[in-house]
Amino acid sequence: MATNTDRRGQDGWQNRFLDRVERLGNALPDPVAIFVAIIVVLMLVSALAAAQGWSVTNPVTGEVLAARSLFSEELMRQLLTEVPKTYTGFTPLGFALTIMLGAGVAEHSGLLPALLRRMMQSVPQRLLVPATILLGMLTIHAFDFGYIVFVPLAGMMFAAAGRNPLLGCILGYVGCCTGLVGNLLPGQYDVLIFGITQTGARLLDPQWEMNPFGNWWYMIAIAVTYILIGWYLAERVVGPRLGSWQGHEDGSYEPPEPLTAIEKKALKRAGMVLVLFVATVLALIYLPAYAPLYDAKAEPAQRILPFYRATVPLLSGLMLIAGWVYGRTTGTISTHREVVTMMGKGLEGMIPYLVLAFFAAHFVAMFGWSNLAPIVAIEGAAALRDLDAPPALLLPLLASASAWLDFLIASGSAKWTAMAPVAVPMLMLLGVSPEMTTAAYRVGDVVTNLISPLNAYFILALIYCQRFVPSFRLGSLLSATLPIAIAYYLAGMALTAGWVALDLPVGPGVSVGYHLPER
Repeated sequence: MATNTDRRGQDGWQNRFLDRVERLGNALPDPVAIFVAIIVVLMLVSALAAAQGWSVTNPVTGEVLAARSLFSEELMRQLLTEVPKTYTGFTPLGFALTIMLGAGVAEHSGLLPALLRRMMQSVPQRLLVPATILLGMLTIHAFDFGYIVFVPLAGMMFAAAGRNPLLGCILGYVGCCTGLVGNLLPGQYDVLIFGITQTGARLLDPQWEMNPFGNWWYMIAIAVTYILIGWYLAERVVGPRLGSWQGHEDGSYEPPEPLTAIEKKALKRAGMVLVLFVATVLALIYLPAYAPLYDAKAEPAQRILPFYRATVPLLSGLMLIAGWVYGRTTGTISTHREVVTMMGKGLEGMIPYLVLAFFAAHFVAMFGWSNLAPIVAIEGAAALRDLDAPPALLLPLLASASAWLDFLIASGSAKWTAMAPVAVPMLMLLGVSPEMTTAAYRVGDVVTNLISPLNAYFILALIYCQRFVPSFRLGSLLSATLPIAIAYYLAGMALTAGWVALDLPVGPGVSVGYHLPER
């Protein structure tokens, strides 16, 4: 590794344990081979499940979902004939490619490096770690922008500050992962997840309306807790293991130079582009006669969904235009042909991810075809119901089940779609509000993503780390994120149990408790 002070192997049971984790993780095959092996296992399990007649009843539709063998003639035909469709339909892949078209222009024109140097002038060194985690949390509102753009930027930011860029990438990834449960502001994911919660709640209360702000106070508490824990572990555990930074593995390192007058001028012009962009987006939302980013026919809480769904192409367009303006000002761009070339360069770094995404896409699709995902999720929720435990214990158990299921079902919304129709009404009958149930589910949903090799963005974070240190491997990343994942899990469980016990408000006008309306 490109570190000056490698403290792995030092005394202390924590480091000895993490050393073993790192060695075990590094002994694993390439992530592509892992996905291939898991697909083979999935096919065998699906055949066994189908032969044994595994099935569940969908609590909402009443439909019986039976396990389907991936060796069946129908599914094998679907697998072989829909390979291009399965690959190109992989949502993270579409997000990544779209974002990188604009990010390539912003990076190669010099805009992003200049912004990083400017940020380093305004962020005190002692606050670099918590600021990185917080920014990662906030970027998640732009769908997967944070995973794709902010994680490598965080690495560059740490390198510019003379600190290990591996730590920057890791903390940026940590912030992005936990931003879906710990955040200062609600966003598109809140609308999505509460829309699913509403499906379960209306099984008992047909008049129940979702509130996108229903977890706001809880989210802020989780955000503050996770930032403080991440800050401590980064400085005391993860950072020391990674060591100090003296440049790339060839020993080269050049500290950032101050911004020149022309770069400052170019940044101001790029800032003007941002202002015009925001004004244009607001107009497309609120203009009475023409508002393609606002759906007036939808339910009130969902009317802004078109804007959320358009954030990926909007952000890509913003980076492209702002990068173009910056490049024209500084002289790094003279013709539109150079812009097109930069867009292509932005995709070059995604080539390893393109290979991985092919196999990840097929694993996700095949897991869905087999019906094993809803069977596992619904049966898991039913097992929680049968425990007949008090809410202060049941909610942490729900979060734990969500965390373990994340190794099988990476999509939080897909998993909640299967679990909510059982978990939400079950806890409503026990006097727990749907909002509090959703909050507990979200805690477990995000923690496992920090350490799951089945999470495509975990591997993408590894690829970004390898840009700085090519010898950095899967086990190295796992040993860096594992302490944070464990601490976040324990803190989330304790906070959830304490929140219920103290009956604190979950969000504006939302309490932990719930009473069914009288008929």
